[in-house]
Amino acid sequence: MAYQLIWSPTARLDLRDLLAYISEDDPLAARNFARGLFGAVERLAEFPESGRVVPEFGESTIREVIRRPCLIVYRVRSEVRQVEIVRVWHGARGKPEL
Repeated sequence: MAYQLIWSPTARLDLRDLLAYISEDDPLAARNFARGLFGAVERLAEFPESGRVVPEFGESTIREVIRRPCLIVYRVRSEVRQVEIVRVWHGARGKPEL
């Protein structure tokens, strides 16, 4: 049974800001990037532990997948079968706050 995907309010804002920034120069690139990012996120419903553990946080439930140039940071909540997308972070910005 697949895990439920949920987006934190912060992750939604991250994504909105990122897509707005990309679309300023190239709206088509923003749409294509969004498609790829959503594809990466949707796979997490079936494979929630497929991302690597983020060593900076020291918690096995905090993981990330990379959709260049961004890190998609998420939390696995196995007890309720949820994957919470916590941040969508540009890799050049360092470590995100959760």
